[in-house]
Amino acid sequence: MTKPLFDKIALIGIGLIGGSIALAARRGGLATRIVAATRSEETAATANRLKLVDHCGTDLAAACEDADLVIVCTPVGACGEAARTIAPRLKPGCIVSDVGSVKQAVVDAMKPHLPAGVHFVPAHPVAGTENSGPEAGFAELFDGRWTILTPLPDSDPAAVDKLETFWKALGSLTQRLDPADHDRILAITSHLPHLIAYAIVGTADDLAGHLNSEVLRFAAGGFRDFTRIAASDPTMWRDVFMNNREAVLETLGRFQEDLFYLQRAIRWGEGDKLFELFTRTREIRRALIHLNQA
Repeated sequence: MTKPLFDKIALIGIGLIGGSIALAARRGGLATRIVAATRSEETAATANRLKLVDHCGTDLAAACEDADLVIVCTPVGACGEAARTIAPRLKPGCIVSDVGSVKQAVVDAMKPHLPAGVHFVPAHPVAGTENSGPEAGFAELFDGRWTILTPLPDSDPAAVDKLETFWKALGSLTQRLDPADHDRILAITSHLPHLIAYAIVGTADDLAGHLNSEVLRFAAGGFRDFTRIAASDPTMWRDVFMNNREAVLETLGRFQEDLFYLQRAIRWGEGDKLFELFTRTREIRRALIHLNQA
């Protein structure tokens, strides 16, 4: 029998991502013991009832006792405080990671609290659904999806390799990036689309007035897709935009310019400009399908 990759894994936070990590790690036999901790007694009770982990409590530091791998699965804005809380109980040689969709802010928030001898390797599984909470987790969430590792210049190479092996065993494709590059890329591919979705659904709600029920009844595929994205966890996305401010604002500025270009083309009946753009974007969609990321 193959020895598990880790003896004990501790998950700080047990929502969609934390719950899915636990289930996928158990599926792959990657740990002898998996525990979790969350500040909410109700969430802990749910995680225990669903048997997502061997035990879920509300003492974050206690969960990390003797853990070989600790993954902070909280919203980005809570990562620094989580690191401060667990730091005294982290054993030397332990790997500490996270799952935040912003990386530089997480590095800045967590790194100062982590003791010497602990290996900090930030990461971001680019996977998720609009659902949140421990009930939303499922073992297949990461299958065929990317996980981006953003090791720091002083990260221990063996620890980075081991965490990458872990994510591959969870089903992920992996890539290593600089934290700042990660934040710029995700601002375009994830953060801006979510911002647009929240805005469009809010605009539709404002404009519909007495026709609101009809708008929902006749919602076509495009609007349905936006409402699905806009149903994502409000706390998580508030923290993302507060912590990736510069990259999002830069991307949003460029998007506004492109939107004005489209507005002008529609106003002046410049169908050729619209057709050119729609043709180009269609090819991008086909490329995504070819890469199995659609």
